Amino acid sequence: MTSAAVQVPRQRTAGPLVSFLVPVHNEERTLARVLDAIAALPLEHEIIVVDDGSTDGTAAVLQAWRAGHPTIVALTQAHRGKGAALRAAIPHATGDIVVVQDSDLEYDPGHVPELVAPIARGEADVVFGSRLLAGTAERTWATPNRLGNQALSALTGLLYQRRVTDMETGHKAFAREALQAMDLRSDDFAIEPEITAHVLRLGLRLVELPIPYVGRSHAEGKKIRWRDARKAVAALLVNRFRPLG
Repeated sequence: MTSAAVQVPRQRTAGPLVSFLVPVHNEERTLARVLDAIAALPLEHEIIVVDDGSTDGTAAVLQAWRAGHPTIVALTQAHRGKGAALRAAIPHATGDIVVVQDSDLEYDPGHVPELVAPIARGEADVVFGSRLLAGTAERTWATPNRLGNQALSALTGLLYQRRVTDMETGHKAFAREALQAMDLRSDDFAIEPEITAHVLRLGLRLVELPIPYVGRSHAEGKKIRWRDARKAVAALLVNRFRPLG
């Protein structure tokens, strides 16, 4: 893994610095729009992008975007999965708050100020953006995927004795110290239940907030499959009992 950018020291303001972790694999059509949306937010921020072995034009899009944004940290690695990309990005985060932002526009970066606000106010350690609390996701979320997520969230409640409405959400915000204290090991989409397991077992203050969601079909590029649901169940079970380290 190599870094393709050097961080430039930035002038701090009174507000918290928000680190955006952006894992990307073959998202040449949406990556620039996601990064533009982040850059337009009224937040002091830094962006860490991890290109997880893309084989389309993602690398060229990232290179072009970096030309106008020299502070971005751009990392590349062989394709290993979302979890591996996030684990590569976490050590580079220097912000007070860390946000996971997918690069496919299923989650709107425009709602990040709402997600980070409870952490900035000292009311939460972790915030999950819940697609189910929003009440609008059913119109754009394929029924099998939605029902699978509801089943996994129910299993999470049984195993960890804490109600979570959307444990698989890709829109999460953390106090940096809370995220960096997690001994994360997953390479693939199992990173989502693994993170949830750590949040609940560590007793972190978790807040769920409603967010809109525009799901893609597999034909449009959605990567998660039913086999990932089996991996999620295994991750919930394993992380319920393994030492957190």
